Amino acid sequence: MQDARIAKFEKRRAELSQLNDQQLKTLFWELCDKIVEPMLEYGKNYTSPSIERSVLHRMGLNTAVSKELVSKITEAGLLGKGAGNILLKYSQKHSLSLPEAAAALIKTPEAMNTLFKKEN
Repeated sequence: MQDARIAKFEKRRAELSQLNDQQLKTLFWELCDKIVEPMLEYGKNYTSPSIERSVLHRMGLNTAVSKELVSKITEAGLLGKGAGNILLKYSQKHSLSLPEAAAALIKTPEAMNTLFKKEN
């Protein structure tokens, strides 16, 4: 068993020794993307209102505002985008503080639909 592991290591080592620094860096980031991609997909597909409210609490919003904002995001079908992501993008786009952006999104929830449309 130990010999097999050593042989695999030596094989990988020989393959990597053929690469220059730039190629190693490129390979590293490609492998990182492969590792992170399933986690991102999992986060998009398996989030919940409870998780999203928790994210908003960490961003400094109170319980009532968080609950209302997550409700509006759920109604818009954008929960998979992440409540914190939506709030942050909206606040940056309109130069608002996070509480101001949350209030604006609650008042006019249709505004969040424009955040993810591709521009031509």
